[in-house]
Amino acid sequence: MAGLYLHIPFCKRVCAYCDFFKEVGTARMTPLVEAMHRELESRRNYLGGEAVRTRYFGGGTPSLCPPEQLKKLLDHATRLFDCSAVEETTLEANPDDLTPEYLDGLRRAGIDRLSIGIQSFDDGCLRLMNRRHTAAQAVEAIHNARRAGFTNITVDLIFGVPGYGGRSLDRSIDQALALDVQHISAYHLTIEPGTAFGRRMARGDFAPVDETVSEAEYARVHERLTEAGYEHYEVSNFARPGFRARHNAAYWHGVKYLGIGPAAHSFDGRERHWNVSSVEAYIAGDPPEAEILTDHDRFNEYVMTRLRTAEGIDLEEAATLFGPRRVARMRQDADGWIRRGTLRCHGSRMSIPPERMLVSDAVIEDLFET
Repeated sequence: MAGLYLHIPFCKRVCAYCDFFKEVGTARMTPLVEAMHRELESRRNYLGGEAVRTRYFGGGTPSLCPPEQLKKLLDHATRLFDCSAVEETTLEANPDDLTPEYLDGLRRAGIDRLSIGIQSFDDGCLRLMNRRHTAAQAVEAIHNARRAGFTNITVDLIFGVPGYGGRSLDRSIDQALALDVQHISAYHLTIEPGTAFGRRMARGDFAPVDETVSEAEYARVHERLTEAGYEHYEVSNFARPGFRARHNAAYWHGVKYLGIGPAAHSFDGRERHWNVSSVEAYIAGDPPEAEILTDHDRFNEYVMTRLRTAEGIDLEEAATLFGPRRVARMRQDADGWIRRGTLRCHGSRMSIPPERMLVSDAVIEDLFET
């Protein structure tokens, strides 16, 4: 089965850490959505007849899009693709957009899962990150969503924020657990050059937390959430049983997906496509770019995505897909990590223990085919 991603790039303000493609303001929402309808039509054969399992509105801030327009996009996709077996339709949202009226509209549109960008329940941390909601608004958004009938809610948290670890991080975890949502994504703050934090770091008045703090905070997040019954199933993702993010799993397991909207990416099993990162150029009809993945590329991507999950790599599957010689070389390169306990090998499965996944990038890079 396949995934469908729809990118709504508009934001009311830019968060200090964000380097995703976005545009401030919503003046071009209607022509943007019209262009997305045209792209759906032009790429109706992209998935090769595979049924769509998951649909996902990302951004940007998709909760700035009126529910009526979201519904029209979903209805259009249903006419073009087999959506009879859809298991999950997600909308990313800012807490202050989730009024009772808007939530009712989302339910009527066919949204059944909310991904709410809370990031912190500390008002000081929210101001530092230039978020446009308060901690109280975040709590109210969860209550509003429940009253509207949503039973599959995920919240995003950010840790590794200078000055907001320790008790501040604990309070955010406490509040997330008290709200008893089905899924929590916890991301370490990264400071990218083109962001407000990146510019501050270049001036010398902002710096990332050191490696020791990163590891301690990651361990704290892992410990608190798993003790509360959440399954740590991917580097940054924790779920109640039965509530893993199914759409994201498509990316981690090489499933086909079609991305609609500016800067959206698509994958058909052999080729990757991506749209222009410009609202103006996208509306004008600029075509996507593409690259054909070699077996070398596909192997490295397989290693990268699988080792970010708790299940890790099935060595027998990898040998079938890429040949036993590649897998033997990778297994040999893994020995040092296995001796240190950073990698585990049980039967035909090799994985990074979830509590050690913060260092997954170093392991993955070491196992890449150069």
